[in-house]
Amino acid sequence: MLIGVPKEIKNNEYRIGLTPSGARELVANGHQVIVQRDGGKAIGLTDEQYAKAGARIVDTPEEIFASADMIIKVKEPQPAECAMLRPGQVLYTYLHLAPDPEQTRALVASGATCIAYETVTDRKGGLPLLAPMSEVAGRMSIQAGAHALEKAQGGSGVLLGGVPGVKPAEVLVLGGGVVGINAARMAMGLNAHVTVLDRSLERLKYLDEIYGHQLTTIYSTRDAIEERLPDADLVIGAVLIPGAAAPKLVSREQLALMRPGSVLVDVAIDQGGCFETSRPTTHQAPTYEVDGIIHYCVANMPGGVARTSTFALTNATLPFAVQLANKGARRALLDDAHLLDGLNVHAGKVTYKAVADALGYAYVPASEALG
Repeated sequence: MLIGVPKEIKNNEYRIGLTPSGARELVANGHQVIVQRDGGKAIGLTDEQYAKAGARIVDTPEEIFASADMIIKVKEPQPAECAMLRPGQVLYTYLHLAPDPEQTRALVASGATCIAYETVTDRKGGLPLLAPMSEVAGRMSIQAGAHALEKAQGGSGVLLGGVPGVKPAEVLVLGGGVVGINAARMAMGLNAHVTVLDRSLERLKYLDEIYGHQLTTIYSTRDAIEERLPDADLVIGAVLIPGAAAPKLVSREQLALMRPGSVLVDVAIDQGGCFETSRPTTHQAPTYEVDGIIHYCVANMPGGVARTSTFALTNATLPFAVQLANKGARRALLDDAHLLDGLNVHAGKVTYKAVADALGYAYVPASEALG
């Protein structure tokens, strides 16, 4: 199989879909790899390293999309990239289709086989290709929130950990999954007072057993959120419904309950965001203010620490990439139910129910679409 790795073109996105080590693994399995020139240069992965691993360097994305059997990326394809996809070609990347009707329309029209990292599952019901970036985003959410709280950034001027004689900040984490637990760990490490809300009693019990009195755990209801907003200096939106649009947990009206200069960090923005007032931002212009509340809604947070994120992501995605290349996409998908869960679009059909339901497409089960 010929595998192509284009340079990412989303705003301030410096990750790359395959490391030189990953290229070497695929080449060792008998495949060809082509990488766009300077695709990893910004994070210290040079063309020479890829060439030494056995990859061939090409100058343009057009060369990659025109010839590759499988495209490995990081972020969802931008319109110009969608236009280059073709029937039978495999796209392996993050997609986040539920809140993105235009991308979905373009992928359906392309006829390509589109596998979304964020819906591939594992035996425990987890999301192994989403987890590494969720870990990064959860940890970054506290860094970003702490910075946004600074007065010069429009925040209330509160230091997360306080100092002797001054109480620490109140951090409210909505969701106790991978993002939430990493956010909570970072916030506790800075000596903030942290509360996690979740609807899984099993998850709350787990967090309580690990962190005890260091962490307050509360069953999540509308009342529970509303009761805690007035005291919160920093709210982390960390909810996830796999493949579906994120639920709106904080309305615009509820912003009036919060103190001016408090901060919302919406880690769920890739799935549409979990605050009613959320809209995607970039690393270049990460925040905006609504009714006195600072919003941080960067849609590719892990891209801010692109080198760490690239290695963490490709550690998880490479085994499936090898599987897809060795067996061919159809056989690999049918042989592995967890990889099959990642198939969102195939040959003009929407094969992931949450996406079909969110955007009004007819749902065709993945195994049926593959024939």
